[in-house]
Amino acid sequence: MNIARPLSADLPLDETILSVPGMRCAGCISKIERGLANMDGIATARVNFTAKRVTINHLPDLSLPDIQTALSGIGFDSQPLSVELTRQDQDSTALLKAMAVAGFAAMNIMLLSVSIWSGATGATRDMFHWLSALIAIPTVAYAGQPFFHSAIKVLRHGRTNMDVPISIGVGLTTLMSLYETATGGHHAWFDGAVMLLFFLLTGRWLDSVMRDRARDGVTALLQHRSAGAWTLDNDGRAVWTDAANVQPGMVMLVALGERLAADGVIIKGYTRIDMSLMTGEFAPEPHRMGDKVLAGTLNLDAPIEVEITAVGNDTTIADIARMMEDAGQGKSRYVRLADRAARYYAPAVHTLAAGSAIGWLIAGANLHQALLIAVAVLLITCPCALGLAVPVAQIVSAGALMKRGILLKDGSALERLSEVDCVMLDKTGTLTLGRPTPQNLDDFTPQELGIALALARTSRHVLSNALARAIDARGISALSLDDVREEAGKGVFAVWQGEKVRLVRPEQQTSGNNATSDIASALIIGEGAEKLIRFTDALRPDAADTLSQLQDLGLESSIISGDRMDAVAPVARALGLTAMAGLHPQEKLDAIMRLRDAGKKVLMVGDGINDGPALAAGHASIAPASASDVGQQAADLVFVGDGLTPIPLAIRAARKTMKIVRENLMLAIGYNVIAVPMAIAGMVTPLIAALAMSGSSLLVIGNALRLNRIDR
Repeated sequence: MNIARPLSADLPLDETILSVPGMRCAGCISKIERGLANMDGIATARVNFTAKRVTINHLPDLSLPDIQTALSGIGFDSQPLSVELTRQDQDSTALLKAMAVAGFAAMNIMLLSVSIWSGATGATRDMFHWLSALIAIPTVAYAGQPFFHSAIKVLRHGRTNMDVPISIGVGLTTLMSLYETATGGHHAWFDGAVMLLFFLLTGRWLDSVMRDRARDGVTALLQHRSAGAWTLDNDGRAVWTDAANVQPGMVMLVALGERLAADGVIIKGYTRIDMSLMTGEFAPEPHRMGDKVLAGTLNLDAPIEVEITAVGNDTTIADIARMMEDAGQGKSRYVRLADRAARYYAPAVHTLAAGSAIGWLIAGANLHQALLIAVAVLLITCPCALGLAVPVAQIVSAGALMKRGILLKDGSALERLSEVDCVMLDKTGTLTLGRPTPQNLDDFTPQELGIALALARTSRHVLSNALARAIDARGISALSLDDVREEAGKGVFAVWQGEKVRLVRPEQQTSGNNATSDIASALIIGEGAEKLIRFTDALRPDAADTLSQLQDLGLESSIISGDRMDAVAPVARALGLTAMAGLHPQEKLDAIMRLRDAGKKVLMVGDGINDGPALAAGHASIAPASASDVGQQAADLVFVGDGLTPIPLAIRAARKTMKIVRENLMLAIGYNVIAVPMAIAGMVTPLIAALAMSGSSLLVIGNALRLNRIDR
């Protein structure tokens, strides 16, 4: 492979995203990024370890097969991955099965070993050794596959990774145990080999579970696009066209209640569009001829005709998906440390084991004794404790948070959450409950409420739905109306006992002085004056207390919202926060990136689809369970309930978790500092090495269990 020539900044570059399910450890990050960087025509290669993907910027004349061949040369298989379709490596089930087999076998072999340790000799000892072999050999062959396959693949390409010394250690221990059994030896170490596999698989499975929880929000976002559209052919007939075949310039027919399949401009009709995907605001926006409409948004009122201007990856919703993808590319500090350590681990372990064997041979030991010492070194240096140090703390912390109604989806988020120094909060659905509620129904007579209920039931407007639920809850029945009709952007009109009645937008709408009063509807009966029905979107009950707790934790808070400033300002005043309002997804993302460039580590708290890129870009992110599916999947943590106190609770838990992680790493390193010299000195048998390794793993697990007592 040629060393890449410097690429001029003004050269046009293509972007290719590939799924690389074979990434197993942090060392794979450097192998892929450094390996691809040496390929002629590639500008950058960025690994997303959590999603097991690599994003490559390259010259247009570099083909996909060339890139896949380059990855194969490094030792990694890959599959194409477009921005519309993301996939995750689902190997947790296979790892769990292997771990269960290894654990069950280890327990049975240990029971057989008890008799040997108790003094069994001769034929009895040999029988227990053979029984152990019958259990251990198929167990090692099955449960060791994740390590063996990985080791063989990299060795074929003249490389090593952490799985190579693990595979050698387990394999040599099993073979030497079989040799001892066949020759009537006094010792066999089947229990150590299988127990080693069990702890290694436990660490790998815990890590895999954490990665599975880090579900990708891009797929959920793109599901808001329609599978296709009704378009007009050359003869003016409506024909169904799949999304893949929709082209700019076509005329798309969008019926009431349909989502748009592409971006475009309205050329006929008037309607209201649910734009919460872009703004996060629940109030629909009126659209008329000449207005731009976006793929994924929902047509609420009337049929429209749209001339398509952008399709597929050129749509605004695809842009948001790309922003979310790009924003989630960062590596955690501990992954970077593991990345550097992994480069030297395998060579160092091989050198130690080989050097120990050679040294003892020179000192006069026989080959059998030298090999036993080498195996003991390989076993005692297996990174079980190091491998468990981080994921076991994450799992225990995740369980403790789950009991308090907080779902942790990405274990690395705990590290990032512990480092945040400022908080950005969305308004609607985050600081507020996102549920508009009529506040002054007592000002209306039962007859007026019956008319309002009948009008509200005929509309899909979010305020009409809220009004209908509130009046229904009072036990009031809807009155009978005639000639009921809804006009897009205007309201609902009908006739009651010969009088015209209507539920409409007020002639002049102003925000109330209350922190949560922002919208209203008007009920008009006959020629009478309009009677305003005021709605509020109430603040979450503990918003002020939560902000006080965040301040005590040393965090600055502010509002970042897609809502109108006149709706955001009262909330900001009530909570004493600064606010940015009227921001689209790109503008929210830009605001987060400016803070990041200024050295800030932002915790983003939001709920809407429009918050997706900002949630992905934040140093860490949290969403309420009431959030959109995109908001939930883009966030690192999701909390249930109407309160916001889970936010400071999660931060305190994250800080405590990282303290435990640091302690675990020190315990694991301290174990190696003490145990490795003893193994090299010949003071440790393979069995003692396996027990010592297991003991260090149990010590790390026991320390992590302290996280079950997370302070409220």
